[in-house]
Amino acid sequence: MARPRQTLVSLEDTPYYHCCSRVVRKAFLCGFDKSTGENFEHRRAWVDSRIVELATIFAIDICAYAVMSNHLHVVLKVDAGKAKLWTDKEVLIQWHKGFKGTLLTHKFVKGEALNEFELQTVNDCITQYRQRLIDI
Repeated sequence: MARPRQTLVSLEDTPYYHCCSRVVRKAFLCGFDKSTGENFEHRRAWVDSRIVELATIFAIDICAYAVMSNHLHVVLKVDAGKAKLWTDKEVLIQWHKGFKGTLLTHKFVKGEALNEFELQTVNDCITQYRQRLIDI
């Protein structure tokens, strides 16, 4: 029976995780589908580059990965210590590399003045983003 991810991932026990993602209905992620004659090999470079790009955003290192015709494997190391050492501004810069962010988080990064309520809202975002940047 399937279990929620939060019960499977325990950074206190190990920072290393092997993840596998599969396609469904005999679809092809990459490679040549003999039954339809379609070639999906062009997707392999996109998947490769996306994995490498995400590793530059998150505090998660890619130990190894393999992109197969209908699934992929990734061995990850979650670097929670790295994310804890990031300043608030660095957390937002990392987050903005991959996600839009908010008007207030962009103002904070630029060093613009924020009132007390806006600053509290940004601090709440920083707490949430810091956690998400180590979340598999």
